[in-house]
Amino acid sequence: MTVAVVALALAAAGLHAGWNVLLKSSGDPLPTSTRSLAASAAIVTPIALAGWLATGHPPLPPAGWLVLVASAAAELFYFIFLSRAYQAGDLSVVYPIARGTGPLVAVVGGLLILREHLTALELIGVVALLAGIWSVRRPRLNAGVFPALITGLFIGTYTTLDRVGINLGSPWLYGGLLWLLIALFLAGWTRGRPLRRGGGENWRTSIAIGLMSAAAYGLVLVALVLAPVAIVAPLRESAIVLVTAWGVWKLKEREGAVPRLAGAVAIVAGIALIALG
Repeated sequence: MTVAVVALALAAAGLHAGWNVLLKSSGDPLPTSTRSLAASAAIVTPIALAGWLATGHPPLPPAGWLVLVASAAAELFYFIFLSRAYQAGDLSVVYPIARGTGPLVAVVGGLLILREHLTALELIGVVALLAGIWSVRRPRLNAGVFPALITGLFIGTYTTLDRVGINLGSPWLYGGLLWLLIALFLAGWTRGRPLRRGGGENWRTSIAIGLMSAAAYGLVLVALVLAPVAIVAPLRESAIVLVTAWGVWKLKEREGAVPRLAGAVAIVAGIALIALG
């Protein structure tokens, strides 16, 4: 079972890394994100609703609907600021900062909203995350750092909201409607907005991104059925190292390559410690 969990989580990490590389390279990330969410919602939502019907179609209470809408709004701004970060900064800076800031915000949300407490391991993990984020942004303040930090803020926000919302009703109904609502919000936001650049971008890349993100999401869910989040989360976030290495090697983001890679490893280590704590 352990080998299967590792394989599933690492496959999810590879898919998550892959769709972010494609999004960064797409030329105009926000319209691409809109198309990709439409494509993936067409797959995820029907499957989720079928699961909901098969499990007795329990209703979602009013509080669940409020959390659902708030989470979808946070995901909308996640894609908006992720797109801005990718347009302004290096992949090897934006991705690790965004993914590393998210768990920090989730920890703070857990402390303030869910009345959770930090263990010694979690505290060390937070320190490692902060050190990793500081290292990645070196040797200078990259233009993508600020929108990447905002992106991480919204990652932590929707993660905290989903931890609440998924326990208020059927996870199938919550997940399926959430995916659909994000796609609708993005479509509404980008409606009538012209492409800034990369006008040749088409549905092929967007569909690939949508399929990869949906597959990554599904693999993580299966892995979580087989193993606790303390094992799955760090393995999944190994994508941080993969994406940083890709940016340094393939996209030739060589300035500050060593501290960026070291920071990426520290971020993954911090996430692992928080998960284990």
